[in-house]
Amino acid sequence: MSDVQIDSISDRTAASAAAGTLMDKAGWLAQLEAMTEEDGYLQPLGPAHWAFFTDAGKTLIVSFETLDGARARPGAMPLAQGLAETRGWSHLCLIAEGETWYRDPAVYAFFDRLVDDAFFEDFDRVLFYGAGMGGYAACAYAVVAPGAQVLAISPRATLDPTEAGWDKRSGAAARKLDFTSRYGYAPDMLEGAERAVILYDRLVSEDAIHAALFRAPYVTRISVPLMGERIEWALTEMRLMPELITRAVEGKLTAEGFAALWRKRRDFAPYLRALLARAEAAGKPAREMMICRSVTRRLRAPRFEKRLARLVGRVETGRVEAGRAEAGRAEAGRAEAAKTAG
Repeated sequence: MSDVQIDSISDRTAASAAAGTLMDKAGWLAQLEAMTEEDGYLQPLGPAHWAFFTDAGKTLIVSFETLDGARARPGAMPLAQGLAETRGWSHLCLIAEGETWYRDPAVYAFFDRLVDDAFFEDFDRVLFYGAGMGGYAACAYAVVAPGAQVLAISPRATLDPTEAGWDKRSGAAARKLDFTSRYGYAPDMLEGAERAVILYDRLVSEDAIHAALFRAPYVTRISVPLMGERIEWALTEMRLMPELITRAVEGKLTAEGFAALWRKRRDFAPYLRALLARAEAAGKPAREMMICRSVTRRLRAPRFEKRLARLVGRVETGRVEAGRAEAGRAEAGRAEAAKTAG
């Protein structure tokens, strides 16, 4: 990321997403269907889900998106579609309209048919991917492809109120869905996975608790602090998603490897602002100054320069005031001594 970007979040996605957001749902779905005429399909699954499949190679990404989310992405396509096209991979995307959490018998039946048809056996490598609601689904449905890799961002283990009544973030309708029947409790559904990588923000207490429920030896939990619900967005903006997904597909995404890639956050304005805001909220001006100095040494960052100047000014003002107070006390002491001597 160039230094001129440090004080503004890139809006490069806005124009490319315009086509998808302006096109009505029927038109957008027709566009997906046209893409799959020769190699793939677009199949409705009940009233609120669709399966979008493009058949291109022996590596398969299974992703989970919402209809509005996919339409708002660059090119008005699901996140994994562009990478799949670039790499020559196949892509199966489950698209949901609304906060369904993919809890629908039509979706269960679809995956059942794939298993019966030995669909996943046609691929050498399979990765299940999703974020948030899609992260839950990526874990919950990975059971259909033993040996698959999983990359899930901020997944919920369940929304069943008897197990996760402490998580009130989703609406009442979502929390009333059935998470106790088939493909229900996501951590258990990972049992056949070769490796599952869970990315989450440990500073978000609900996400940290959910992540802790994914505790099997084949699960790697990696915290991505200060990004909250924007982890996928941040990784996409930093152009790290292609490398992360590629490593995940190959079963080579480790905590150490992620940490090396995540160093790019040191040039990422939203992360740096969140870091500074956290130091300010904690009442740690010395840490604020350290952050501002680190940023301004490396980047052209007017906002951080101004913040540093204010912090330094406060320190100098404090020193002057402290000096004056000390001088006043010394003068008072001398006067008292002179009075006593007299």
